Amino acid sequence: MRPRSQRDAPRFKNAAHRHLSAGAFVEEATAYDRIRPAYLPRTRELLGRPHAGLRVHDLGCGTGKFLSLWEGSDAHLSASDPSTDMLRVCRVLHPEIPLWRGVAEHIPLPDSSLDVLTCAQTWHWVDTARACQEADRVLAPGGQLLLAWNTIDVSEPWVLRLARIMHSGDIQREGFLPELVEPFEVRRTLRTRWSTEMSPADLHALTHTRSYWLRSPEHIRQRVTDNLNWYLFEHLGFEEDSRITLPYRLDAFLVERAE
Repeated sequence: MRPRSQRDAPRFKNAAHRHLSAGAFVEEATAYDRIRPAYLPRTRELLGRPHAGLRVHDLGCGTGKFLSLWEGSDAHLSASDPSTDMLRVCRVLHPEIPLWRGVAEHIPLPDSSLDVLTCAQTWHWVDTARACQEADRVLAPGGQLLLAWNTIDVSEPWVLRLARIMHSGDIQREGFLPELVEPFEVRRTLRTRWSTEMSPADLHALTHTRSYWLRSPEHIRQRVTDNLNWYLFEHLGFEEDSRITLPYRLDAFLVERAE
């Protein structure tokens, strides 16, 4: 088996390849919200500042997983995502938050209008040079960019093989840093491990929310399904009602302008 990834970000052949991969998330938003993990509340603490009255916008909000961290706060929230299906679910779950379709490279907000930009599970899909330029424009002086990833922890060989079969992304090495351009730099990091219990059916559902699955034809999907069934039931010996402890990594970064 190939060794674990040593990259800081996934590789794309070109901008069109990145756009194709990111654009796969046009369906299955309900399943995505059900099966994708939430974010640890500690992630928001990276901001290290009072939350009352903060103007916060979540880029690539998806179904609102990261927005949920702000429940009960006095922050003024808004969010955007390029997928209409993701926004459909997010509007149901967070009806009080203004939402619109948009991308990180073109943020339809005035200059210096935000205190915080958040981007969870999304930054590797964007043109980072253009996204940083837009972040610099819309963030007020002292503004912060908060980036976060939940990633399957592939430090154990059986999980690495599982992730490869699921095409769930062994794309960022342990200890990676997000790609940034001037004037931004990482100021604080949060790296921790956690786990969740899943059934074999849940692992199939999780696989179905990945870009590789969403953009693959039916015969490729069937091959992934067959390989996953073989690995779980024949190779690892799980049963249909087994509870499987799936380890995760959280990598989060507080990004600010360089002084």
